[in-house]
Amino acid sequence: MKTLNKYKVIGLMSGTSLDGLDIVYCKIRRAKKTWKFEIQTATTIKYNQDWKRKLSSAHTLSATELFSLDHAYGKYLAKAVVDFNKKHKIKHIDFVASHGHTIFHQPENGFTYQLGSGQILSDVSGIPVVFDFRSLDVIRGGQGAPLVPIGDHYLFGDYDICLNLGGIANLSMVHKGQRIAFDFCFANMGLNYLAGKSGKEYDKNGEVAATGAIDKVMLKNLEGVYKPFRKNRSSLGREGFEKLIQPILENDTIPLKNRLRTFCESIAIEITNAVPSKKKKVKLLATGGGVLNSFLVQLIEEKMLGKAELIIPDRQIIEFKEAVVFALLGVLRIRGEVNCLKSVTGASEDSSCGVLAGF
Repeated sequence: MKTLNKYKVIGLMSGTSLDGLDIVYCKIRRAKKTWKFEIQTATTIKYNQDWKRKLSSAHTLSATELFSLDHAYGKYLAKAVVDFNKKHKIKHIDFVASHGHTIFHQPENGFTYQLGSGQILSDVSGIPVVFDFRSLDVIRGGQGAPLVPIGDHYLFGDYDICLNLGGIANLSMVHKGQRIAFDFCFANMGLNYLAGKSGKEYDKNGEVAATGAIDKVMLKNLEGVYKPFRKNRSSLGREGFEKLIQPILENDTIPLKNRLRTFCESIAIEITNAVPSKKKKVKLLATGGGVLNSFLVQLIEEKMLGKAELIIPDRQIIEFKEAVVFALLGVLRIRGEVNCLKSVTGASEDSSCGVLAGF
C-alpha cells in the first residue's frame, strides 16, 4: 500500500468484559513527529446472549470447534463492518484494523490468541484488514500487551499518565525517557461478573456498590493476589481472572452489594499504588468503560487527591479510545513503523506487529 500522510480507517475492538464490539471510523493524519485523529462516527454493537455464551466459553472448545468459531466470528465482524458502512454511508476506507477477541493469553507459554479470522473479515467485507497485533511481540519474548501505549505516546502525549479502566486496568507513562506501561488489576471483568449474579450486565453508575460496605477479609484476599504483581508487572488475562479472582468473588456469604463495594475499593487502591508519587500533581487521562461508573471514579479521585488530577474526556473518547488506537496501530503497521514497544512489553526488540490480509 502506498505510504500516505492521511488515512481513513475502521478500528475494531472487543474487550475482555464482553461489553460488545466497538467500531470507530476515523481519520488519522501525520502531524510533524506525531499523529492526529478525528472520530467521524462510532458505535458499540452489544453482543446478544448467544455470542456472549460463545465468546465466554470459547477457551473450553475442541480444536475443531474453536477453528469453526474463529471463522464464524470473522464473518460476524465482516457483517458488522458492512452494515456500519451502509448505515453511515461511508464511501472510502483504506483498511480495517481488527484486534479480535482474546481467548488465550499465555505469553509465559509463548502464545496469545485473538478470535476472529482477519482473512475471512477481509474476504467477506471486501476491505483490506490488519489483524493479530500481539503474536510477533510474544514470539520476541514480550507480553504482547499492553498495545495501547504507542497510541498514548502519539495521540495523547499531552498527559503525564494514561489510565484505561476496561475489563483489565492498565496505565502508561514516560519514565526515564521511555514509554512504559503495565496492567495492574482486573476492573470491569470483576464488576460485571458480580453484577451478572443479579441478572444485570453491569452496575450502572456503581449504584449497587455505593450501598454496600467494605468486607475487610475480601479486600485483604484481593490485595494478596495483586501484591506480587506490584513488584513484577506482567500482562493480565482471562486465565488469571478465573484462577485468582473468581474464587474470591464467589463467596456467597458476603452480600453482593458488599462484594461490589469491596471490588471497587480494590480497584481504587491498586490505581493509587500503580501511579508513582511525584513532587507535583500529574495530569491523568482516564478512559474505558469503568470511567462511566461514577461511584468508582469518586473513589479513585478521593484516593488520588493531591497526587493526580483525574481528567475525563468526552464520552466518545472514553468509549472508543482503544478502537482508535488500534486504527493507528494498523497505520503504523502498513507503513512498516514501530507500533509495539519493547520498553512496554519486555520483548527483545521493538516491532511492527500485525498480519495483513487483502492488501
